[in-house]
Amino acid sequence: MALVYITCKDQKEAERISLYLLKKRLIACANIFPIKSMYWWNNKIVNDNESVIIAKTSNKNFKKLVNEVKNLHSYKIPCILKINATANKEYGKWAEQEMK
Repeated sequence: MALVYITCKDQKEAERISLYLLKKRLIACANIFPIKSMYWWNNKIVNDNESVIIAKTSNKNFKKLVNEVKNLHSYKIPCILKINATANKEYGKWAEQEMK
């Protein structure tokens, strides 16, 4: 199992991307949180409000998920990070069933 951390410009974009990935069965679940981000962009430090998606997926879906998010995302360079995770047996089984 993998968690995919995706930053978005706002909650609306995060919800749109999450719903799309759910409908495509590339993820089993998405959590969306408001966050405060600070980062370098165009030689300046940016202090911004964003939303983050934490999506639960399988390792085999990650590459396709990345391609889909890149096509949907408003950022020129979206943050899409894969974090390997181990789930409890019941949750892992449920998640795999939802991505078929």
